[in-house]
Amino acid sequence: MITCHDYSPERHSKRPTMYQYNDNDQILIDERVAQFRRQTGQYLTGEISEDQYRALRLRNGLYIQIHAPMLRIAGPYGLLNAKQLRKLAHIARHYDKNYCHFTTRQNIQFNWPKLEEVPDILAELASVQMHAIQTSGNCMRNTTSDHLAGVCVDEIEDPRPYCEIIRQWTTLHPEFDYLPRKFKIAVSGALHDRAATQFHDIGLHLVKNDAGEVGFRVLVGGGLGRTPVIGQVIKPYLEKKHLLSYLEAILRIYNLFGRRDNKYKARIKILVKESGLENFSKLVEQEWLLIRDSNELSDDRINAIKNHFAPPAYDPAAVQDTSFAQQQQDNKAFATWVKYNTAEHKIPGYRAVFLSLKAPDSPPGDMTDVQLDEVADLTEQYSFGEIRATHRQNLILADVKQADLFDLWQKLDSLKLATPNIGTVTDMICCPGLDFCSLANAGSIGVAKEINEALDDMDYIHDIGDLKINMSGCMNGCAHQSVGHIGILGVDKKGAEWYQITLGGSSENEAALGERLGPSVAKDQVTKAITTILDVYVKNRLDDESFLDMVNRVGITPFKEQVYADN
Repeated sequence: MITCHDYSPERHSKRPTMYQYNDNDQILIDERVAQFRRQTGQYLTGEISEDQYRALRLRNGLYIQIHAPMLRIAGPYGLLNAKQLRKLAHIARHYDKNYCHFTTRQNIQFNWPKLEEVPDILAELASVQMHAIQTSGNCMRNTTSDHLAGVCVDEIEDPRPYCEIIRQWTTLHPEFDYLPRKFKIAVSGALHDRAATQFHDIGLHLVKNDAGEVGFRVLVGGGLGRTPVIGQVIKPYLEKKHLLSYLEAILRIYNLFGRRDNKYKARIKILVKESGLENFSKLVEQEWLLIRDSNELSDDRINAIKNHFAPPAYDPAAVQDTSFAQQQQDNKAFATWVKYNTAEHKIPGYRAVFLSLKAPDSPPGDMTDVQLDEVADLTEQYSFGEIRATHRQNLILADVKQADLFDLWQKLDSLKLATPNIGTVTDMICCPGLDFCSLANAGSIGVAKEINEALDDMDYIHDIGDLKINMSGCMNGCAHQSVGHIGILGVDKKGAEWYQITLGGSSENEAALGERLGPSVAKDQVTKAITTILDVYVKNRLDDESFLDMVNRVGITPFKEQVYADN
């Protein structure tokens, strides 16, 4: 396991707001690259079989898709620095087709690497403290978190140090290397859940108890895919020192009792549902009593990791700027971008800036090598050299002075990264679908493009307001269609592409699963169905009523009647 035991403030002073590898970390990653290089060579020469190689490549993030291998790279709780962005650009140019893809789990994917060159890519990544370990396979996956962690105004405590502690604990953990199924953990430290914690195998919320002490509320058994389930609270309050031991107790019970005979029933959500939360909780508590004193987190350990996430050198004079307000008054387009693509910051005079990877003519979540290089420069110029991936396939510069926003907006606009649509109907989550994925039943990128083309009136989009469309090409639900305000799921009907539509889902505080609207619709009718749904909303909403609030108020019947009016 990766450990941190030689922390030095001087050594990490250049980038104090994200974790930096120590010598042990780097050795482990370098040795992993060398190991996989040998394994790939053995496969290519026929020394090991396809079945033997499959388990090895999956543990290094390598899938076999329709056209080529796909390599998934871990983005630890969404954090990247400028040097890493430039390395991704380099890989996109030299090993892929000049772009990469950002996922809903804050990871990065390359869709066109050559199998024999993947070890070279992993070596390139290792040189900038990145890897693809455990981004696939039946193991503990990349820990995710709030993309506004550390800067949001509703935060109880920054969750990133605990994400890093969990990351170190989970990486190559020998006991949990072959779980019944994949396992995902998300951590939130704010009042507003922006990390979809209720739809993870384990969700962790930093909370305060009656004494004002900060600890964790622990949820278990959430998940999406073909059987979406909302997680349940297994422990209302857990002391910080017991974080790893309690996670270990849950993992042990899952590893022991999770089904291995049926991969569709192997997730912990099925185990919790079938055994009942009360019985599952009893098993966890019994196991925890045996181990809780063996892996306590000391204050020194927590503080050492916290030191990696010290705030950057904010300018106290930033709040005195007056140009920001004047620029919004003088430029309507800039004001609109500020409204939709920036967020309030806990430090006066700063804002967090969303980079929209949802330009109308670009596949959602994709970014070119040129954009990656240019944004690397922007991170250094405007946001302390760091950037973050969001759960909706966008990026964030978390620490931008208000006085710099106008210049930044102009540069992002020239890069097609300033579409003012964050949180709107065209800010779609979309999986690669049949264009790339070997598991997909239907396309999604083309459908997203058609919907975007139909919704080309930005004033109409802004009038609709907060509305999230999530679209997946198969039941695995990589695009989280079950929790979209509007969810679109591709299904196969005798070789033809059809799409099921759901309404009313949410992955935020009031978590909900969408309700199926009715029979699936043909591919050439999806856009019409979506625009009909939007028209019903616009004509029947109350003053300032959001789409989700209206669905919760009236149900799906008014939408269903209009979508299927001609049937």
